[in-house]
Amino acid sequence: MPEVAADASAVPATRGELLLELSGVSKYFGGVRALHEVDLELYRGEVVGLVGDNGAGKSTLVKVISGVEHPDSGEIRVGGEPVRLETPRAAQSAGIHTVYQDLSLCDNLDAVRNVFLGQELTGSLLRGRPLDRHRMEAAARTVLDSLAVRVRSMSTPVGGLSGGQRQGIAIGRALISDPSLVLLDEPTAALGVSQRTEVLELIVRLRSQNRGVLVISHDLKDVQEVADRIVVMRLGSKVAEFARGQYSSGDLVAAITGAHDAPRPSEGDR
Repeated sequence: MPEVAADASAVPATRGELLLELSGVSKYFGGVRALHEVDLELYRGEVVGLVGDNGAGKSTLVKVISGVEHPDSGEIRVGGEPVRLETPRAAQSAGIHTVYQDLSLCDNLDAVRNVFLGQELTGSLLRGRPLDRHRMEAAARTVLDSLAVRVRSMSTPVGGLSGGQRQGIAIGRALISDPSLVLLDEPTAALGVSQRTEVLELIVRLRSQNRGVLVISHDLKDVQEVADRIVVMRLGSKVAEFARGQYSSGDLVAAITGAHDAPRPSEGDR
């Protein structure tokens, strides 16, 4: 896989501000335990990868952070203060924005309208609150330029754009509200090699903007390319955490599958 960028592997010299802290978070759906006493810290200027097999609890954890689901026990703190993220809007107000795998783009609308979808800028009440296209386009261009997302025309429907460009526009929409923490759900899924490289470069730029980034992915190569830390989930629990340069691909696979928990054979069994 092509290298992302020269600075993609740069690890922050010191940890930035603690943005989000989960302590002992558990979640049940009836008798099914989806999360069990999960601890997680996310810092400014750091990319954290969240990995694990299907059913490991990744999606539920993201929904808890995003305000879609509510934990049954445990505590969530933002900026050191306990919070209740009752709704996605509450999470966004706390500086947390999530970009889901389906991107939620309207293919028939252009880049500007998609960046401001649900957050449109309007003009004077006396004029009937028309959309302020000029301000929206200027702001959208500024955000996309900050991510180095190249769109030939801001008025082109996004349905005709590449996968990398579409992901950039979805991330740009998240940045309009200037969040401190961005969650990316499977950002490179179903993309070609060149488009995946574009998206990984977007993640690096988010870190360079001094934001916290949580990347949820099944692609271990992509995660290892950009993550400063990798958190491993299995069966609803956090089972391992690795810092860049202090693990191998085999360590990740063993933590994900539980191979390192398997009992070693005794002398008589060999």
